[in-house]
Amino acid sequence: MTLKEKFKEILTAFWINDWEDECEKIADDYAIDFADWVRVCKMKGRGYDFDDVKQLLIIYKEEKDL
Repeated sequence: MTLKEKFKEILTAFWINDWEDECEKIADDYAIDFADWVRVCKMKGRGYDFDDVKQLLIIYKEEKDL
């Protein structure tokens, strides 16, 4: 499920009491997965510009189909 789909699912069910906590959990999971992906890319010596975080995020989203 893409990040957008996860948020849509939570936000369309806004009546649940902990929707804010659920959104925070989705964002945390996404951030952790992105950071892990960057770590693995560095370990594998991929030729990305690791100073360009915005470009890394674009590549990550393309590779993960998000």
